[in-house]
Amino acid sequence: MLANYFKTAWRNLWKNRVYSIINVAGLAIGMAACMVIMLFVFYEKSFDNQHTKNIYRLNEVQKFPGMVASQKVALSMFPMGQTMKAEFPGIVNYTHIRWEDKYQLTYAERRLFLPEVFEVDTAFFRMFDFRLLQGDRATALQKPNSMVLTASAARKLFGSEDAIGKTIVHYGGDTVLFRVTGVLEDVPENSQFRFDALSSFNTFIRADWSDNWGGNWLNTYFELAPNTDVAAMEKRFPAYLQRHMQGDNWKNYELFLLPLKAVHAHAADIGLDYVNYQKFDNNYTNIFTVIAFIVLVIACINFMNLSTARSAERAKEVGIRKSIGALRTQLSVQFLSETVLLALLAMVLALLLLWPAVLYVDTLSDRHLVLVFDQHRWIPLVVVLATVIVGLLSGLYPAAYLSSFQPVKVLKGLPQIGKNKSLLRNVLVVAQFASAVFLIISTVFVYRQLSFMQGKDPGFDRDQVVNITLDDISSQKFDLLKQQLSTNAAIAGVTGAMDILGSHLDQSGVEFKGDGPMRNLTATRLITDPDYLRLYKIPLIAGRDFSHEKQADGREYILNEALAQELLKDMPGKPVSYLIGRHFGFDSAGVIVGVARNFNFNSLHHTIETLFLFNMKKYGFYNLSVKLKGGKTDQAIAYIQSTWRSIFPDRPLEYQFLDEHFAEVYRADRQVSNIVGILAGLAIFISCLGLFGLASYAAEKRVKEIGIRKVMGAGVNTIVLLLSRHFVRLVLLANLLAWPLAWLAMNRWLQNYAYRVQLSWWVFAAAGVAALGIALATVSILAIKAAMASPLKALRSE
Repeated sequence: MLANYFKTAWRNLWKNRVYSIINVAGLAIGMAACMVIMLFVFYEKSFDNQHTKNIYRLNEVQKFPGMVASQKVALSMFPMGQTMKAEFPGIVNYTHIRWEDKYQLTYAERRLFLPEVFEVDTAFFRMFDFRLLQGDRATALQKPNSMVLTASAARKLFGSEDAIGKTIVHYGGDTVLFRVTGVLEDVPENSQFRFDALSSFNTFIRADWSDNWGGNWLNTYFELAPNTDVAAMEKRFPAYLQRHMQGDNWKNYELFLLPLKAVHAHAADIGLDYVNYQKFDNNYTNIFTVIAFIVLVIACINFMNLSTARSAERAKEVGIRKSIGALRTQLSVQFLSETVLLALLAMVLALLLLWPAVLYVDTLSDRHLVLVFDQHRWIPLVVVLATVIVGLLSGLYPAAYLSSFQPVKVLKGLPQIGKNKSLLRNVLVVAQFASAVFLIISTVFVYRQLSFMQGKDPGFDRDQVVNITLDDISSQKFDLLKQQLSTNAAIAGVTGAMDILGSHLDQSGVEFKGDGPMRNLTATRLITDPDYLRLYKIPLIAGRDFSHEKQADGREYILNEALAQELLKDMPGKPVSYLIGRHFGFDSAGVIVGVARNFNFNSLHHTIETLFLFNMKKYGFYNLSVKLKGGKTDQAIAYIQSTWRSIFPDRPLEYQFLDEHFAEVYRADRQVSNIVGILAGLAIFISCLGLFGLASYAAEKRVKEIGIRKVMGAGVNTIVLLLSRHFVRLVLLANLLAWPLAWLAMNRWLQNYAYRVQLSWWVFAAAGVAALGIALATVSILAIKAAMASPLKALRSE
């Protein structure tokens, strides 16, 4: 019986090939889009699931006098690990993580630069479940000068030799010998921790670190006992800070714990988050999920619309079957088998589309989605079951409706399709296009916001600026490197700084002496050489630039406008020039020599914070900025490479254009805009497929009417208007529903940006016109075809 159901279903689908193809194509595209996005969602949700312990990361909220707003940071203080474990019974273990990049290791004649090395405590392997291929988890990091390599790093350094027990040399200013005590399986892609080696933290510990309250330069992780009341523990943190920090300094800090498995997706508002590979906002993941299901629902709506619309053609079939004894249940199963078969065909096509789609999304998002299949072998079974469910749900209403026909009325030729069914189809069409218009509007604003951030003048010149990363070794020859690069005719200028613009800069406490008592406050700092403002063309609004003569002692300071206004807030009416020559100091006493115009040294997600610049060489410059002359890029890059090789023949050169760096800063925003745009396009396409099917059916049902109208003198325009106006009204209604929903959603989303575009009315109008134009074009193709057909053929149809 079941085989007969599917045989009959196949015949019906083949008989109505055009509508079957439309349904299969729409469902397949919707299913493929949904599957790709759900793979992305599963990938995001799978981060750090390999760890079984109850692990939390310690985070801070910092609000110092002089800061425009408080900030959350992933950093913590070294003494917090040991003291919190001793004072909070729920803490079972703790480990610190300090990261080092471009880590040089040497074995015999082989030199290797590892992208990332973590310094961790002995408890690291007791807390985290990374798989150790060789070595003892309990003792691998117990002794100083111990190192555990990943399998890939071990192969690069030792080849086929056994790594265990080998001595390797690290030179980063000081020479450190390490003994390899373990080999670790390569860290999986879906891990917030990305490292090539682990070194024992006790190799570097100094005695004075235990009293270093206020220095934030590492991450702290706690293993908590099962069923620990985290909220109750956090309420005791202020008293803990008060016990350990001097004076009222504890009031500038708040502490909170974040579950390890939430760090990847729920730390979007946490800065200085250096140990969080591929951090991605969970809100975006949720948005993708909703949009993916919208696309799938639109595809299902297409099926329901076409099935109910064509139900009149199957009325006689139902009447005859019922008159010879067919039960309503049997008819329902028959019609449901058609929808399930259709869904299975769509699934096959969707799977064919899935592979290129996954490769494209991998490239777009810098992910490896196939990894989800490796970790979740049950996904294919779920896809099949979900397909059957989609088929059943999509066909549930048409099956119930078709099987309800009364055989007496059907065989007498009485109509079975009433206004209620037409109303349902109209509602579904409106829902389709309302969703599509909503996505169009969202896509436009997402793209506009991204373009705004990338194109907005940040207050400095970043065109043709190449940034070269320096380390402890290369930074020692900064002056030589700058001198040689500056002699080339293709290079317009060279400068250096501790950090690169566009990254989260450090804050430091400073003191200021005006007319009143000494003020202590905190501001963002940027340590530069004297040519920094000139190269980046940052204008001064008061005072002068740094002088080369006083570079060594670092006693000259330049403030931005935000910090200048903060210092003057207790002195109303005083101009910024009043600050010139006033006492100001970080680490050493100095004076303010200039005030620079505000510039966005961070991304446009953040407001401009208070900032001071000063030039003290003892801290070292870890970023070298080279300004290239227009039209001489290739010549300048070649000279930079040759100069680097001559000074550092055994060290790799790492450089990046500043524009590329800012593109990375906004990479997550760009990924979101691209994916939302693609999904919006698919939603429009699937909606048009459904509209095409309905319009085609409407034209078929009115073929005789059209023929009579043409014989009576109706023109093509009249026929097109006749067939189009109903759908135009539905799309207009969809716009009216979509606009307020899109306004609410976009207004809320834009609040995440300190600098944002306005919700312009014309975007809503343009989206509505675009949707209307697309719908009208889709319907008009069929309407024009029907209007151009011979009326004689239509009138002879019966």
